[in-house]
Amino acid sequence: MKKGKKNVTVVGGSGYTGVELLRLLFRHPEVEVVRITSRQYAGKPVHKIFPSLGNRTLLFEDPNIKEIVKDSHIVFTAVPHQKAMELIPALLNQSKCKIIDLSADFRIREENVYEHWYEVTHQAPWLLDEAVYGLPEIHGQEIKKARLIGNPGCYPTSIILGIAPLLKEKMIKTDQIIADSKSGVSGAGRSLSLGSLFSEAGEGFKAYKVGGSHRHIPEIEQELSLLARRPIKLTFTPHLVPMSRGILSTIYTRPLKKISFRELTELYLDFYREAPFIRLCDEGEWPTTLQIRGSNYCQIGWSLDMRTGHLIVLSVIDNLVKGASGQAIQNMNIMYGWDETLGLTQLPMYP
Repeated sequence: MKKGKKNVTVVGGSGYTGVELLRLLFRHPEVEVVRITSRQYAGKPVHKIFPSLGNRTLLFEDPNIKEIVKDSHIVFTAVPHQKAMELIPALLNQSKCKIIDLSADFRIREENVYEHWYEVTHQAPWLLDEAVYGLPEIHGQEIKKARLIGNPGCYPTSIILGIAPLLKEKMIKTDQIIADSKSGVSGAGRSLSLGSLFSEAGEGFKAYKVGGSHRHIPEIEQELSLLARRPIKLTFTPHLVPMSRGILSTIYTRPLKKISFRELTELYLDFYREAPFIRLCDEGEWPTTLQIRGSNYCQIGWSLDMRTGHLIVLSVIDNLVKGASGQAIQNMNIMYGWDETLGLTQLPMYP
């Protein structure tokens, strides 16, 4: 450990979110990665599995709670749901480390809601009240004091940030929200899957989990309901597009009263005035995934359809950065009182 730096362990470092965490953490000035776990690649050099990370001396290890708690100040758990809730109670019981969980296990506040959507029994329900939903633009003050963060999902991040100001200020009808989202194939993870093979996903465009069955729905509704201070249900349809990364969400709403583009601009500027990773489009401009690719930014634009009376909001993020690993590091920065943008100032990759 280098003097003054915080030691970081990444549990589950061989998936797309894991390797994205490493890419960002290796250039963070306040931390040192001391352990990276992977059952699949235990004993193998990290740079042999991911040459893009450069010639590092670190080896993948089997996850060992006793070893992790010896020298870790921060633990990122980038493992599938159910696996995280098996590890995290022991990590919290045996150390004073802070934990940022990138699975779904600690995003949903109500035990029965989690168990209904994920079809498993929650192994650590006593931690659900303590866990903070890690969307910095909404829960920044809570994140500062947290020791356990449930890092948001990628689709929820794009949708919640897109319409949060409208709900908070009671500008839209809450019973007519439709979110139509498109994601790159990295959102499906790095494990082999028929649907994400090139010959299955390339040159195609498809919807999936149609009809209100996607597991991100309760997470989205939970946060939208908190913002609106009343229960909200939305219609959400995700789509898979043949690109490696990025999400574009188109959200259809109806205003409660007549409002101009200028008034909407002032509303969004005020709501996100202290949010360094929110970019707002000018009138007549629309966000695209290429404008935020590889970055921690969320870009938002909107349009008023005078013919139908709809207010349409478009929101784009990189699903692996702002939708996962970059947001996790943003949360870490807030938890330790560092500049929120530390280690995340890289500009988007274009084209």
